[in-house]
Amino acid sequence: MTDTQVKTTTIITESYQDLSARDWKRYFSFSTDHKVIGIQYLVTSFIFFLVGGIFAMVIRGELITPEADLVDRTFYNGMFTMHGTIMLFLWTFPSLVGLANYLVPIMIGAKDMAFPRLNAAAFWMVPVVGIFMIASFFVPSGSAQSGWWSYPPVSVQNPTGQLITGQLLWLLAVAISGVSSIMGAVNFVTTVVKMRAPGMTFFRMPIFVWAVFSAQIIQLFGLPALTAGAVMLLFDVTVGTSFFDPSQGGNPILFQHFFWFYSHPAVYVIILPIFGIFSEIFPVYSRKPLFGYKIVAISSLLIAGVSGLVWVHHMYTSETSGWMRMIFMLSTMCVSVPTGIKVFAWVGTMWGGKLRLNTPMLFAMGALIMFIFAGVTGIMLSAVPVDIHVNNTYFVVGHFHYVLYGTVTMGMYAAIYHWFPKMTGRMYYESWGQVHFWLAFIGTNLNFLPMHPLGLQGMLRRVASYDPEYAFWNVIASLGGFFLGMSTLPFIFNIMSSWIQGPIAPSNPWRAIGLEWLISSPPPVENFEDTPIVVSEPYAYGKSLGVRS
Repeated sequence: MTDTQVKTTTIITESYQDLSARDWKRYFSFSTDHKVIGIQYLVTSFIFFLVGGIFAMVIRGELITPEADLVDRTFYNGMFTMHGTIMLFLWTFPSLVGLANYLVPIMIGAKDMAFPRLNAAAFWMVPVVGIFMIASFFVPSGSAQSGWWSYPPVSVQNPTGQLITGQLLWLLAVAISGVSSIMGAVNFVTTVVKMRAPGMTFFRMPIFVWAVFSAQIIQLFGLPALTAGAVMLLFDVTVGTSFFDPSQGGNPILFQHFFWFYSHPAVYVIILPIFGIFSEIFPVYSRKPLFGYKIVAISSLLIAGVSGLVWVHHMYTSETSGWMRMIFMLSTMCVSVPTGIKVFAWVGTMWGGKLRLNTPMLFAMGALIMFIFAGVTGIMLSAVPVDIHVNNTYFVVGHFHYVLYGTVTMGMYAAIYHWFPKMTGRMYYESWGQVHFWLAFIGTNLNFLPMHPLGLQGMLRRVASYDPEYAFWNVIASLGGFFLGMSTLPFIFNIMSSWIQGPIAPSNPWRAIGLEWLISSPPPVENFEDTPIVVSEPYAYGKSLGVRS
């Protein structure tokens, strides 16, 4: 490249950075640019993540002593209900959709999503969901108090007699969230199938695209069940139907089938993109091709397929017959096979590589370690005898949070740090990133590891008071929770200060391979000046980039 070409590229890159810095108002508008929508998702979901985190620290503050002496029990029930709901429906799903919105079109060589207006409409439903959730605290009945799963008959009770209740607002929010996610799923699947650049065959797509594609197929087939169940429960609460109310001949177990038919596959909806993030980050910072690329790609579809056959393992204690328990125990265990293939491939990628332990790599490795631990306890919970023994105990809570925070949130941090220069045109501060990682890694384990012995000892979840014999592990978990909450502060400082005045980022600071790294940082409005033509497989480190304009 000549000096003139270098100067021209620098001027173009800086002009895009200046535009991004000046045009901050576009993030508050009804934009159809997938990159703007992606950042809107990410920022909005992180705000709700902070709200859900505050609720979590109130819960841990209550549980630091055996007595219920911090908040009213009714308010406590609302706290754990809204904490779980916000973290799932307003943090994990929207944040991953935001990352996918930003990256998928660029990774496949497209100029935008297939349906830009539908994409924008799907995002603007998310703040509405959040408003309904938060507003529920201000109605006479208080927020919903029946847990994030909202099982009847508890959820159909209305002792206040009011029409507008926290449970009503919860159901409206979940139904709207379901519609938003279905719209997004249609958009993602269409984009991946129809808008790939010339030469971008399925087996030339990055694994992140494979993961998002597989996750959104689950959304298309599973999410209508939850949305329908929420609407039917809404009718029970408002107009007196009796779909799930046992006092009027309804069947509350039917709601559990509606709920878990989607809500267990939903775990794979949020974990598959994290697997895709791992598959993008490990090759870059190991300087090696992804081990077993095609098998890793196919395993994503296998996980999506098997995920539709596991929901009953959440219902072993719900009058489930013995033959059904056995079938779903085996199907749940089968999910570990394609998942194990991925873990083997990531280890094979890093083995013998030239590892760079900067912030994205540390977060990805830390998340992988905690996912393996969560996978071990997940296999335990798939077994009928173990699951019945620890049913509704803190063992389940610990396992679930190792998945949701230890893997998903830590994986999202890895992604944000990795693609931050591409999104903003600025470099983050590495030292602050390292501080953030160690605080988060230590805090996560201090918070959630003690929940496993608590559950094995018999401590029930969803309680505000407990026997003093459980105090030791609860004190450690609460201190870990406060430590984990504190770990968010260096991240907020790092991202905000870096976005405002961080060092200018080159187009490809990590020397990565992929279409997103061949354009300016941040990318131009339509991503590519000329349509790229892909001529080789991804992750070809040490080979030709395999792309030409």
